[in-house]
Amino acid sequence: MIQYLLNGQYQIFILLLIAIIISLSFHEFGHAWTAKKFGDNTAERMGRLTLNPIAHIDPMGLMMVVFIGFGFAKPVPTDPRNFNSYYASAWISAAGPLMNLLLAFISVNLLAASYSLDIAYLQQPGPNLFLQAMAFFNMLLMLFNLLPIGPLDGHYILPYFLSKRNAYYYTRWNAQYGSWFLMGFVVLSFMGVPVFSFLANLGVTMAGYLVIL
Repeated sequence: MIQYLLNGQYQIFILLLIAIIISLSFHEFGHAWTAKKFGDNTAERMGRLTLNPIAHIDPMGLMMVVFIGFGFAKPVPTDPRNFNSYYASAWISAAGPLMNLLLAFISVNLLAASYSLDIAYLQQPGPNLFLQAMAFFNMLLMLFNLLPIGPLDGHYILPYFLSKRNAYYYTRWNAQYGSWFLMGFVVLSFMGVPVFSFLANLGVTMAGYLVIL
């Protein structure tokens, strides 16, 4: 993203930055809202049950997105002792990616509607780019966070699909090595190995199937 700023393409930079901030904020809000529904108000007490980006955006994580294309938001705190369901952890973890899927669905259908219904405003360069960015970033965030490694949401979901024995060994393995594997993927991506570009291309392909208008 920083190249747009350096090239003087300030409007594009701002539109992309806003799209990223909205996407990350909705993702974290999804976790907080679902945690409340499953009996844990920890996030609510810490001011995270909100769509206000100030509550969710980590300044360092956002700077990393701008400068290296990879970053993070503030994790939503939860207390499993308050959960009222065995499946609470899985649903709370899935809520973030599902929120991104919802935003992508809305964005691609607004894009489709702009042409099928001839909505001139949405066809203008600014709104059109913003909706494209929202669709792309949210599909990428969804797929990336579903990876079952490191601190990503997917590592809370995968154990529910494994036997108790395998879930135990997987959880131990991920606690020891998951973050290292994640960092390894990031390093490989910077070295030119198309690790995350595969997710990006998959996200673009999947977005096409979200269109209903």
